[in-house]
Amino acid sequence: MGERRMKIADVARETGIHRNMIALLYYEKAKQIKFDVLEKLCRFFRCNVGDLLELNKGPEITMPKEKE
Repeated sequence: MGERRMKIADVARETGIHRNMIALLYYEKAKQIKFDVLEKLCRFFRCNVGDLLELNKGPEITMPKEKE
């Protein structure tokens, strides 16, 4: 949105996504995103999921060992 100089309200109106959700995503405050929202944004911006999201390195998760 910043690159295209679009307002949050304009994206909300065009996509049908709630304005608060778009604001959370824009300001990187969202804790989760539904697949339908992600799909609407990708279609609206004509981009791929990887263009919208990035994986931040967090604490490493270890898998429990299998019992023998």
